[in-house]
Amino acid sequence: MPRWASGPVGQPAWWQEACVGLAAADPVMAGLVARYQGEGLVGQGDVFLTLVRAIVAQQISVRAADSIWARLEACVGTVSPPDVAARSQDELRGAGLTRQKAGYVRDIAAGFVSGEIEPARWQDADDEAAIADLLAIRGVGRWTAEMVLIFHLQRPDVLPLADIGVQRAIARHYGDGDRMSAEAMEAQARHWRPWRTVAVWHLWRSLDPLPVAY
Repeated sequence: MPRWASGPVGQPAWWQEACVGLAAADPVMAGLVARYQGEGLVGQGDVFLTLVRAIVAQQISVRAADSIWARLEACVGTVSPPDVAARSQDELRGAGLTRQKAGYVRDIAAGFVSGEIEPARWQDADDEAAIADLLAIRGVGRWTAEMVLIFHLQRPDVLPLADIGVQRAIARHYGDGDRMSAEAMEAQARHWRPWRTVAVWHLWRSLDPLPVAY
């Protein structure tokens, strides 16, 4: 198995415990947990896929990201480090990526192939240490690093406050439709500890017809 495809697959072992605890702590979350019972966070086991999907999705809508992802798959075949690294930046741009994102994705693929990027280091690191290491990768900002923590490392207490979907869903469920400040959102999220990842997943799910996946 490639070193970039050795993460957890499927639902985290702690998911059901987290849903019970979250529902007990917050009546709004209790309703969302009941509504989406049987669904949940699912790991794909491939951190390269998670990183590239997150970079594709930076600052664009879910629908636009899905469209570009389909074109990227058609361009490279298997979205793996060797296959992506073998494509030129112009070929990746032809799949709908901006010049900047095409450069990021190609550089990351080359880093995985060469071994310069070592995802195994993130497994045992605490959340902030893993984020710091991820931020050293060109093209990875905090939001992208948080997507890796949620979807690949399956950390249970991640709160991506810069995420537009999280902001919209908190406004819908807790702010009568009005956007809340980062401070107010963080205060609301204290009720969700130590399961903020689970709260975030349910917030995303309340906005989209299908579960979010990276």
